[in-house]
Amino acid sequence: MTVEEEGRTHAPRQAARVPRVTIADIAEEAGVSVATVSKVLNGHAHVADATRQKVEALLAGHNYLRRRSRTVRTVGLIDLVINELDSPWSIEVVRGVEETTASHDSGLVVTAVHGRAADTRRWLDNLVKRGSDGVILAVTALAPAQWRKVEEFGIPLVVVDPIGHPDPTIPSVGATNWHGGLAATQHLLALGHRRVGIITGPDDILSARARLDGYRAALEGAGVGVDPALEVRGDFHHETGFSGARHLLSLPQPPTAIFASSDLQALGAYDAVRRAGLRVGPDVSIVGFDDLPVASWASPPLTTVRQPLSDMAAMAARIVLEGVETVLPGEMRRAELATALVERESTAPVPAR
Repeated sequence: MTVEEEGRTHAPRQAARVPRVTIADIAEEAGVSVATVSKVLNGHAHVADATRQKVEALLAGHNYLRRRSRTVRTVGLIDLVINELDSPWSIEVVRGVEETTASHDSGLVVTAVHGRAADTRRWLDNLVKRGSDGVILAVTALAPAQWRKVEEFGIPLVVVDPIGHPDPTIPSVGATNWHGGLAATQHLLALGHRRVGIITGPDDILSARARLDGYRAALEGAGVGVDPALEVRGDFHHETGFSGARHLLSLPQPPTAIFASSDLQALGAYDAVRRAGLRVGPDVSIVGFDDLPVASWASPPLTTVRQPLSDMAAMAARIVLEGVETVLPGEMRRAELATALVERESTAPVPAR
């Protein structure tokens, strides 16, 4: 007798595992769209009675497990959509979401779309097929048609650090970026700097514009005035921090301090300052934004504005897991977590000239 035969004799036969039926399977069998099945599952009114009955019969026949209830919300799987995975910013966001989903025994799917429309469409096509119960969108733009598609599916959506002005009906989590830009610039002004340059983030990102507005407000409040020549556009990455700082330092009257709108840009500015034969801190003060782990490891350690990225991501996950009404009180649909200036060694009083 072989081991296999002995197992058959002394142990009950285990039934073959049946693959879980997806919404897409139900839609194909019913001859309707995935969005229609989703509407039936979520109790939407705009479905013909005959279609609803047909879909309900198929759901019952396949013992489809409904993941939502009007009284108890069970979340098995969350989709986190992010532009990239190879930056410290992204790592902090993923960490905040993962820790929260793990504490709720929920699964997490992370998709990097790299800002490409084709990757976003592919993610949308797979969203309902894998039965996701919620979406967290982190600094990723969706076209109007794509927003409508997510809404049709009836899947809860939360936006982290939104691009542009978020739809007031969609929950979003951000930070007090204006106050952060204000605090960073006021810190440099308090050290005696009057020519303060800025390397901004992308124009289409709400947080970048808010940081720029905070910078301008601090200058105007101190009676210094805004000099457009000291404002350089960037994209939050190291390369534009380097090129932006190099441009600022080449001006006939270069700034004595630079506010970089992200830590990565600040570290790029470090390289530009050193290549110019200058020292970060004693010769040119630099302030970043985010307070990523690398900020405290830099040489010299970077003065920066702490943005609670992992807390922002964790709150977004809680909104999906526990419901917006539980996490955000009343009619509130946007939360802004506080930023704070962290003083280190990259800033110093204005040097004597």
